[in-house]
Amino acid sequence: MYRPSRDDEHETTSSVSLEALPVSVTGDNVDAYRPTDDIAVDCGSSTSSTVENRNWIGDTADRSNYSPTGETHSSITTQANSSSPRVPGTAPYLTARLSRSEFVYTFHVTAGPKFVRLHFVPSNYPNFRRVDSFFSVEAAGYTLLRNFGASLFADYTRSASFFSKEFCLSVGEDQILNITFTPTPGNSDAYAFVNGIEVVSMPESLYYNTVADSTEGIKLAGQLAPYTLDITKALEAVKRLNVGGQFVGPARDTGMYRTWEADDEYVTSPDKGVLPVNTTIQLNYGEQVPNYTAPDPVYITARTMGTDKRINLSYNLTWSVKVDTNFYYLVRLHFCEFQIEIKEPLDRVFKIFIDSQLVEDHADVISWSGKGVPVYRDFAVALYDSQKKRTNLSVALGALPDGSTLYSDAILNGLEIFKISNPDRNLAGLNPDPTPPASKAAKIAIVAGGTLGCTVFFFLAFFLHRRKNRAKDSTSSDGTSWWGPVSSSTTKSMKTQWSSLPLDLCRYFSLAEIRAATNNFDKVFIIGVGGFGNVYKGYVDGGATLVAIKRLNQGSQQGLHEFRTEIEMLSRLRHLHLVSLIGFCKDAREMILVYDYMARGTLRDHLYNTDNPPLPWKQRLEICIGAAWGLHYLHSGAKHTIIHRDVKTTNILLNEKWVAKVSDFGLSKVGPTSESKTHVSTAVKGTFGYLDPEYFRHQRLTDKSDVYSFGVVLFEVLCARPAVSRMAPMEQISLAEWAQSCCKSGAVEEIVDPHLKGSITPECLNKFCEIAMSCLQDKGAKRPSMNDVVWGLNFALQLQVSTELEAINTSDSDSGGWKSSRETATSTRATSNDVCDESMTSYDAEKLP
Repeated sequence: MYRPSRDDEHETTSSVSLEALPVSVTGDNVDAYRPTDDIAVDCGSSTSSTVENRNWIGDTADRSNYSPTGETHSSITTQANSSSPRVPGTAPYLTARLSRSEFVYTFHVTAGPKFVRLHFVPSNYPNFRRVDSFFSVEAAGYTLLRNFGASLFADYTRSASFFSKEFCLSVGEDQILNITFTPTPGNSDAYAFVNGIEVVSMPESLYYNTVADSTEGIKLAGQLAPYTLDITKALEAVKRLNVGGQFVGPARDTGMYRTWEADDEYVTSPDKGVLPVNTTIQLNYGEQVPNYTAPDPVYITARTMGTDKRINLSYNLTWSVKVDTNFYYLVRLHFCEFQIEIKEPLDRVFKIFIDSQLVEDHADVISWSGKGVPVYRDFAVALYDSQKKRTNLSVALGALPDGSTLYSDAILNGLEIFKISNPDRNLAGLNPDPTPPASKAAKIAIVAGGTLGCTVFFFLAFFLHRRKNRAKDSTSSDGTSWWGPVSSSTTKSMKTQWSSLPLDLCRYFSLAEIRAATNNFDKVFIIGVGGFGNVYKGYVDGGATLVAIKRLNQGSQQGLHEFRTEIEMLSRLRHLHLVSLIGFCKDAREMILVYDYMARGTLRDHLYNTDNPPLPWKQRLEICIGAAWGLHYLHSGAKHTIIHRDVKTTNILLNEKWVAKVSDFGLSKVGPTSESKTHVSTAVKGTFGYLDPEYFRHQRLTDKSDVYSFGVVLFEVLCARPAVSRMAPMEQISLAEWAQSCCKSGAVEEIVDPHLKGSITPECLNKFCEIAMSCLQDKGAKRPSMNDVVWGLNFALQLQVSTELEAINTSDSDSGGWKSSRETATSTRATSNDVCDESMTSYDAEKLP
């Protein structure tokens, strides 16, 4: 009979009714497989106990074979301290083993493939905080977990009380399996822990070298060549679903203690299908699919699309599971036809999609195995995405129309998804982002709102109004804050009162969020190193947002000032050609800035000392124009002039679309705040090779100091060499001096990047050098404004484009002729300037200083 999961109206519109096959059952396949190695360790326990007919052995019990070893022997045992009623009151969830040093469990087992299951109860243990559990786990030469945050994972998966991780790996001929737990180095509070460990043998051909896959191989989504899965690869079980059925616990598995979840919450299609159930069918297992492959409940329940052909052809029945990116996955689909109308091949044929890619256009279960005979199909898929930590892996079934099948329907009985180890023998993904708790202030506001209502609203509005006015009036040229003082209790993690921070203009990140985003500052995520500290690639918002995270070197007083300056500057500035500050972290001794991620790195990364291909000339010009727009906005677009003070090619970043963005405002200063002042007197700061000589001599900073530095950048782009080359001949050490000398002597071709030879039109080259030379005038008053530089570079680009078009026109005998390049550029310069000014600026005028 049917157990429908959607309204009966779908049933009544159909002219076909499918029923379950009434055949007698002859038992089930519980314990169909008897594992050679069947080990269950109750970590931290001094006794052994039986749970569902399975013996859990305490690792501290008398004569226990499973006591761990460690270099310092400093691991401890304790009672699990979870007050959640969701935690089972049985082994292995009552005790734990914990250590801030490495410890190892050694198992003497037979060679061959094994299940390894690790059980965890993230909790506050005596002297071990829940949030400090960060550790790695290695076994049989594979990295199973790296810098794993158990509490982060539990909170992310909503199983905040307890969970397990299951792996499949092969033990070698030495018949020794070591499982090593190592706290994450560099964090004195980090510790490793485990509540239970299982090591269970599996049949040689259960997942590796299976009979079903041996003839055709595993179909790889989107590829013609099959995928080979052998014992050199380890697996992590991501999800097992009893499709259309109920939860099947370890005791009801086929002897390997696997867990099968109900699939209801993973069905993501608009229509959930229907659930045919059969309790009287005899399952006939064969050589390809032995009776230990999956428990009987998987094959006697299913989810189908239903009996309404019109509806079935309008959607795909879809399941979605969240998985780590940048791995291959094994997807196993279990099938068994047991409905009475499905008798012959072609009765029910359908399509299968993995990750929206068609992997089977003619799935016919009856043809594969016959009636009442379980069968499965394995598929592999690669899920790579540099922008996300996690993504959805989808499995979809699609009905075929009349002419291709008798019933336009599809069926699925079970689903297994495994992550496959990469060539580095790694299975570890990134930690999920922490779930931020509601702040104390927010909780108080909620309570107060319920009781004081209008009164609180009135005072809040009055406070914000006063604060806004104070912010507008408090800007000064000496770098003092634009905001009034903020209490140290504004946010729980901010315990210092060294400065006010703009919590209303950018986001505050807790240190836990930052650690999660960078996998606890894993070195593999470092994308830049500077005087400030390291820059990491990271993920926030559940892996949805890719960011760059700059971590200040601890104890740096100079960095402390730059940290504050950058927050105050960037939180108020919004422009297409300025890098965006997303937020910051000021927690304990950590000072961290979070920016939009720039996928292409720095401009310098594409000029010299790099494996990146050389940029074409027009692209270089467009990048220069973008950076010039950013500086022009700093000098003229905000309430007060902002002088960057450290313009260089490493502070010009490029996003995935090659849009240039000026970055690193740690040395920036607010310019003169009155017309009577022409400069700001300040100590000289910047980068050697880019420093304005006038600023260096007189310590008088103006916006023309940025112009000089940008002139060096322009020659750096043209020549593809650094601002200072200490190993070059004396006259070539300083790029600014050498470039000016060559331009004055008419030898400009000597300095042009060899990759650009023949690609720059003479008119464009002359104009570009003219602009760069004017920027490098010794006296600031003679240098152009950044507005003039923007105009000049746009003009140079128009000259390049016009000359190229003129050359094309000359070769086209049907053309009526073009204007001269200079006429074309001149006629378009005003329009180009206006268009760029409108389209390249994006900011909130309400938040400008």
